[in-house]
Amino acid sequence: MSFAFVAADLTARRAAGLYRHRHLVEEAEPGRLRLDGRWYLNFSSNDYLGLAYSPELQSVAESCARQHPSGSGASPLVTGHLQAHTQLEDYLAQQLGRDRVLLFSSGFAANQAVIQTLMRHGGRILADKLSHASMLDAAQHGPARLQRFRHNDAGHLGQLLDKTKDDCLVMTEGVFSMDGDQAPLAKMVLRVNDAGALMLLDDAHGFGVLGNTGLGTVQAMGLDQSRVPLLMATFGKAVGTSGAFVALNETLYEYLLNFGRHYIYSTAISPLMAALTLKSLQLIETQGWRRQRLQDNIQLFRRLANQAGLPLMESQTAIQPLLVGSVTRTVQLAEYARQRGVWLTAIRPPTVPPGSSRLRITVTAAHEQAQIKALVKVVAGGYALGQ
Repeated sequence: MSFAFVAADLTARRAAGLYRHRHLVEEAEPGRLRLDGRWYLNFSSNDYLGLAYSPELQSVAESCARQHPSGSGASPLVTGHLQAHTQLEDYLAQQLGRDRVLLFSSGFAANQAVIQTLMRHGGRILADKLSHASMLDAAQHGPARLQRFRHNDAGHLGQLLDKTKDDCLVMTEGVFSMDGDQAPLAKMVLRVNDAGALMLLDDAHGFGVLGNTGLGTVQAMGLDQSRVPLLMATFGKAVGTSGAFVALNETLYEYLLNFGRHYIYSTAISPLMAALTLKSLQLIETQGWRRQRLQDNIQLFRRLANQAGLPLMESQTAIQPLLVGSVTRTVQLAEYARQRGVWLTAIRPPTVPPGSSRLRITVTAAHEQAQIKALVKVVAGGYALGQ
């Protein structure tokens, strides 16, 4: 039959140990989930502040459901832009010190919209080598030339900037999704601004967690709109809801509004979700104890893991990768942990480079100290068996 490559590709992926499956979560609560009738400690969630299943947000959800429709019914430029959207955008713009904010259904869609729209006439895109797939995919499907600079290497970025005379977009993540390390953004911004290029920051894993009030990498590093003119972040991680936003200046806002196909031709996000997201952001602003508890849990985990001899990568964020290397060994270690009631995810190529398979452990504010101690005991036991 036609499309014979479909079966062949799936067979090859199975043979390489890289086949993907979905898991049905039957029930979840902060720090735990239930699958096939069994409860597990959950160390694979991006719900960094424990908000998604928190009683506070659940009670707010009931109130929002009574006040707002579940669907927007149209794209934002038709009849889909409602009061709840405006309130969320205005709140974010004010808190972040930005001219404008646009809402998107996902971070993937937001990155695609920004990159493909701004680079529709060509030019050059300089991307950190470990940038998220949504950024690299967008860069590869347009007329602009893509070059990747060495990971977190501001010097290499500067060398590439010195060589380009085109309109140039530089993009990186604030906190990298698989390694958990942070970009040297202050150094990079100096290079980018001096070259007259635009900076796009994907802060999906920093927003809500970093900064005095949880506004992310830009707040933590004191970087304003003039230095980072394009800021993307998501709501599906620390905020505990879903969707994403792009914060930008007035001119770029008008350009995306008029030429951004992902925004123009997509149904607006749910007004109910927009209202719930606003409530969650207000909780993040006022409940600083969540960020403090997260930091305490991260330090506890790293201290115990180091004492147990586990090869952690250099991350001080909620993302704590345990580098294993072998695909087979990583899958075995994840299964060992699951058999003992700890849910961990084996991250394999193509998500990470060959030879760098790992357990992507995520610590949250919802975890108790006893749960973190149990995690380290289980992982250390499984890791020792593979030596």
